[in-house]
Amino acid sequence: MQLTLTAKVKLLPTPEQSVFLLTTVRMIKQALNHTSRFSFEHRVVGPLALHKHLYQAIRAVFGLRSQMTQSVFKTVAAKYRLMKSNGVAGTLAVFKKPEYDLVWGRDYALANGQFSLNTLEGRVKVSFQPEGMERYFDGTWCFGTAKLVVKKGKFYLHIPMSKEVDETDWHRIRNIVGIDVGINFLATSYDSAGKTVFVSGKQVKARRAHYANVRKSLQQRQTPAARRRLKAIGNRENRWMSDVNHQLSKALVKSAGKDSLLVLENLTGVRRKTEKVRLRDRYVSVSWAFGQLRRMIEYKAALYRCKVIAVDPAYTSRTCPKCLQSDKANRIKSIHTFRCRECGYTTNDDRVAAMNLRQKGIEYLSK
Repeated sequence: MQLTLTAKVKLLPTPEQSVFLLTTVRMIKQALNHTSRFSFEHRVVGPLALHKHLYQAIRAVFGLRSQMTQSVFKTVAAKYRLMKSNGVAGTLAVFKKPEYDLVWGRDYALANGQFSLNTLEGRVKVSFQPEGMERYFDGTWCFGTAKLVVKKGKFYLHIPMSKEVDETDWHRIRNIVGIDVGINFLATSYDSAGKTVFVSGKQVKARRAHYANVRKSLQQRQTPAARRRLKAIGNRENRWMSDVNHQLSKALVKSAGKDSLLVLENLTGVRRKTEKVRLRDRYVSVSWAFGQLRRMIEYKAALYRCKVIAVDPAYTSRTCPKCLQSDKANRIKSIHTFRCRECGYTTNDDRVAAMNLRQKGIEYLSK
């Protein structure tokens, strides 16, 4: 199977190169919005049609090179296709961030420890921060169309990296691991050896509460400075959540080992199921990026030659893994305990969920 990851590379341009790069992305941003307005007003959506109407004008007005102009048309067309598929057709697409798409081998390349980038002033060779990029230089990864991004005066290349990885055959699965995700415990896993791993969410929960209190205080002020601060807080929390999910997914996959089957909960629609949750608890219940965690587990599992399935989590926390008796009263939420009313089996309720998820994995594998 083909695995694709996005490598985020920090560029280290000289002051002169920074001017070239910034000028280029700003002109492209203006060209994107100009093209978008034309496309919206004249109902011209395809890149070939945009080329026919705007090619000469875009090059003359914004000074873009030929390939940059073609990239603008493709980007605008793709944006409107995406908006249509998301049900927001009939709305003007606005490009707010200074970004620039570069095609590997044409607009950018890597040689002698530097990236060669196409700008309005010609090619520039820019150094970069190599930490974290070493694994992509082993000759097995393919570089895709990158995006040059500017954040707070700093330049980054977001590069899709693809490689072929071996898939584990189902008959080679040697370990089945049920993984329950939650709030008090970020993850609880139960494997074929009967080993249970709890990942505490206490510190994470406290930090999320801190962010929620800060946001509430800033929202009450209703000032420009408070709104700017709110945006900065949101970006900081998102980066922190992503980092936690990266570490957690890596630990879970590494603990399972190669040729394992990881059984996750299918949490699709979890946000719509919070109507019965108390209002004060809804933020905690739905704000964690469980979807992001699942995606991270899936791609890391592919690197470790593991398989991942997502199953219906219904009744996994109230069904006894010993006698299979299911009763809502089996679970005592207030003390996070499972106590079977039929056979008396008692343990942590998240552990029971992980055990039942593993059993669903066994049933799936047998089919």
